[in-house]
Amino acid sequence: MDVITALTHRGSTRAFLRDAVPKTLIASILDAARFAPSGSNIQPWEVHVTQGTVRDAIVTAVTEAARGPTDAHTPEYAYYPTTWYEPYIGRRRACGWGLYSRLGIIKGDHVRSQAQELRNFCFFDAPVGVFFFLDPALTVGSWLDTGMFIQSVLLAAEGHGLASCPQAAWLPFHRIIKSHLEVPLERRLVCGMALGYKDPQASVNDYRPGRIDAQAFTTWHTDAAPP
Repeated sequence: MDVITALTHRGSTRAFLRDAVPKTLIASILDAARFAPSGSNIQPWEVHVTQGTVRDAIVTAVTEAARGPTDAHTPEYAYYPTTWYEPYIGRRRACGWGLYSRLGIIKGDHVRSQAQELRNFCFFDAPVGVFFFLDPALTVGSWLDTGMFIQSVLLAAEGHGLASCPQAAWLPFHRIIKSHLEVPLERRLVCGMALGYKDPQASVNDYRPGRIDAQAFTTWHTDAAPP
């Protein structure tokens, strides 16, 4: 698969087959992603891959915690803005309700909405859960570098025939995750990721949120006429 095809065909999968993914295949994905760029080549990312009993233990512990008081767990950093405004709030709503509509969840159905949210914490049934960490002493540039590395993992997975879903939902439960992975508490959890084979029968996997046209976010400074 060429890189343009991988970019345009990759989507966030929310229903996986439970089929096991060979460790050698995961290693090949990470081996390709390691060539992602980073400032001064410091390669700041730290990756923890979970399968089997460790994955299942994290799923059980975090799902139980997520069913508890909402203020009992807080993320280490704010992934989203405190105050939403246009055009971002409109895009977020369109994505959320477009997804829930595909699942047959109507606005106000809090029971089914919560059930779908909890599916984050079983990696949407994917057999592989990946967590990305950073040294807390590193700053904004290393977060950007890690984002490029994560995108490289997503594209490499696509190229190997695997589906994926990057997940910020894990962030409030970083203490539980670090405990199970024996990661130092001061390490920063950047995000999680579900990895596995896409369930071809699940209609939710057909949902693709819209993307704005490149002309909407591009300003040209050139002597040539814009395309």
